[in-house]
Amino acid sequence: MEPILFVIGEVTRLTDQVDGDASATNSNEELLPSQGSFLLPVATKRQIWFWCLTFLFIVVFLYVFRSILLPFVAGMALAYLLDPVADRLEAIGASRLVATFLILIVFVILFILALILVVPILSNQLSDLIQRIPDYVSRLQSLFANTESEWLKTLIGESSVNIHENLNTLLQQGAGWLSTLLGSLWNSGKALVDVISLFVITPIVAFYLLLDWDRMVGTVEGWLPRDHQSELTEIAGDVNAAIAGFVRGQGAVCLILGLFYAAGLTVTGVNFGLLIGMFAGLVSFIPFVGSILGMILAVGVALVQFWPDYTWIGLVFVIFALGQFVEGNILQPKLVGQSVGLHPVWLMFSLSAFGVLLGFTGLLIAVPVAAAIGVLVRYGLKKYLASPFYLGHGGGDVSGGTDDGSSEQQS
Repeated sequence: MEPILFVIGEVTRLTDQVDGDASATNSNEELLPSQGSFLLPVATKRQIWFWCLTFLFIVVFLYVFRSILLPFVAGMALAYLLDPVADRLEAIGASRLVATFLILIVFVILFILALILVVPILSNQLSDLIQRIPDYVSRLQSLFANTESEWLKTLIGESSVNIHENLNTLLQQGAGWLSTLLGSLWNSGKALVDVISLFVITPIVAFYLLLDWDRMVGTVEGWLPRDHQSELTEIAGDVNAAIAGFVRGQGAVCLILGLFYAAGLTVTGVNFGLLIGMFAGLVSFIPFVGSILGMILAVGVALVQFWPDYTWIGLVFVIFALGQFVEGNILQPKLVGQSVGLHPVWLMFSLSAFGVLLGFTGLLIAVPVAAAIGVLVRYGLKKYLASPFYLGHGGGDVSGGTDDGSSEQQS
């Protein structure tokens, strides 16, 4: 954002220096390099202020209406995700109306089946896991920090009794924090998610947006300024590529990994295998984090469940190692590509920031906004590096060389 802020600050400074001379204002002559200043055209200033104010208006609008935006944002996200499917159905001869109707019917059926079959199992496993966490931690303590573990005292320098007491204190604090967190999430979830509006309004919004998606895109493209249409279209294409590469590509990767981990752990017989596997897949949009957290949970449960049978514990390691291999060598190159322009740190910051500002709605729009900001920052940086603000009066020599002899040789 520094180049954009720099340009805005420079515009403000130059605007304050205008002396009101009408002849100088209306002149088309460019400032000479010897004058030491680069004055932006009035039209450029107005465009900068227009887009800044537009962005500010959108932010204020989202914040003011954040409590009712969830079903509309969810419907828009659903229409965006399903638009390629509708385009393919149109390509084989179906009308847009028929394609939209079939897609939403299939999606609603699959969603209802998931609510009936999968969600209750996950809910029961989650509640059971929360109840059995103290027992699991206590049994892990008995494995690694019992009074007979002289090797632990030699390695760490603390007696097993002290380690056991510290772990008990940490467990009590963690249990209290976890119960507080879950209660807060439950209360905020009831406040944020209006079930009736989410399940009634969202399909309707998705249906109409999916039906008119291509026409809306064409209409918006027709509103673009003629002088900058190609440039703005290119920026919009980059934003769409970044969003589609992450949301569709990375979303498919997370879903496939979640199903793989859940199936593998369930077949292995690990308790809460479905819950741990789906959680590991869901968090896999952050590189290595999903697999590491899932492996820690699965190995911890397997140690308590299968100890001292090392075969099944080792099989849990194999499942996550195989998942990482498939993700890095097959899924990521095929579904996501080399780069979608979203750094994991920037993505986590966006999710946290928009989640705090707009709640669950903010989580839905965090990825598109993060992708758009990333594209705009790269575009602004490219323009800045090619502008007189960066190049100065010397022209286009950005290599840092100032030797006259080298310049003569190049010419």
